[in-house]
Amino acid sequence: MKIFALFLMLVPCFYLSQMKTGTFSELELQQKESSKPIVIHIYTDWCSVCKIESFHLNKDKDLVKIMNENFYLINFEAEKTKEKIRFQGRDFEYLSNGSSGIHELALALSKNKEQPVYPLWIFLDKNQNLVYYHEGLLNPEKMKQKLLEILAL
Repeated sequence: MKIFALFLMLVPCFYLSQMKTGTFSELELQQKESSKPIVIHIYTDWCSVCKIESFHLNKDKDLVKIMNENFYLINFEAEKTKEKIRFQGRDFEYLSNGSSGIHELALALSKNKEQPVYPLWIFLDKNQNLVYYHEGLLNPEKMKQKLLEILAL
């Protein structure tokens, strides 16, 4: 019975592909090891479009493979991440607004400085230069197209 229960727990691992994610604090070390283009996904936990998008992107095995092998992905929760983040030589902090707030880095990366549009995708080349900026839903085909364009640079 124990073996059967263990099998049932492991089966989803074999069928669900998922994009590997990292953090801003790991980014500097990762880039020294192996310089790769960077994809920053800015979202919030209340954004239903973000959840749907994530599900569809992770379902596409080719996309997951391209991302995991060639890019450094950072999933950044704009309204819950409270630690100080150092990125591109600057420090960014959480800006509290009573019971809620937003991280300064989300505002810095967004073109809409008042309130970012979620989900927000920032694509940087391996030198951390902006290559592509996308607000709102990004489907798997468009994501693959952009990733392959960046790899061709």
